[in-house]
Amino acid sequence: MKQKLLLLFLLTLTINTFSQERKFSLELNYPIVEDQNFLGENYNGIIDLGFKYRFANFGIINLGGGVNASILDNVNNYNYQGYKVFAYSIQPKLFAEINAPTLKKLHPVVGLGFTLLRFDVSGVSNSGFDLSNASETLSGFDINLGLSYDLTNRIFIQAQYDFIKINPNNGVPDIQYNTNVNIWKIGLGYGF
Repeated sequence: MKQKLLLLFLLTLTINTFSQERKFSLELNYPIVEDQNFLGENYNGIIDLGFKYRFANFGIINLGGGVNASILDNVNNYNYQGYKVFAYSIQPKLFAEINAPTLKKLHPVVGLGFTLLRFDVSGVSNSGFDLSNASETLSGFDINLGLSYDLTNRIFIQAQYDFIKINPNNGVPDIQYNTNVNIWKIGLGYGF
């Protein structure tokens, strides 16, 4: 799987090397879940892939839309309960990116979006219940802050922060532990 992603990334680099427009970008990030909540205490990031399209340029501000997809791994359940849980997120968003002449290589970004979190369970619990088809989906609004730094005309590094306000499901208390999610993303991108 990693070789296929690397091959796709290198192919995109090769095909678009001579393109002058930089309306699109592909991103490969490492997600870090932070905070003392249901996600931060139990999950580690595996990978985050992002795609952005800049559809309007207003001088120093670009407006665009994008989507990120992440995979998180529950590090606790398999060892203690006998089953494995993965969390998958899809995060569509609208964003504003600053391209100030005084900050030629730095690009601050602010985004607003929506997050869908799907939790899929596999395995058998210690009590003998087959949980292979168990899943749950949560959703909420997302505020994204980021900063990218251009290494070349096409390649950049970036750091992002996502604050997600989850809408709790029925019966789940509406408290900070169940509703506030903080995810940092550190990665590499390619603009074309």
